[in-house]
Amino acid sequence: MFTKLSLKNQVDDLLEQFRTFHQGRDKAALAKLQQRYELLLLKVLALLQDKDPALARDISTSRETLWNLLADPAKFKNL
Repeated sequence: MFTKLSLKNQVDDLLEQFRTFHQGRDKAALAKLQQRYELLLLKVLALLQDKDPALARDISTSRETLWNLLADPAKFKNL
């Protein structure tokens, strides 16, 4: 339960940082956001790999697509 709550908070924080990023378009910030995104995905995949390998695989194969949605200001606005 605490792990899920922690992950939710981390996702919420990351999305808020993307909102802030899209207001300023600082390219250095994008590299930092990508690093945070990758670390968070790795954490999620590590938690899922034994309990739900199919979901872990789907998330892993969607990694780049998800990143493109988050990094593109027009697409992010529609999330």
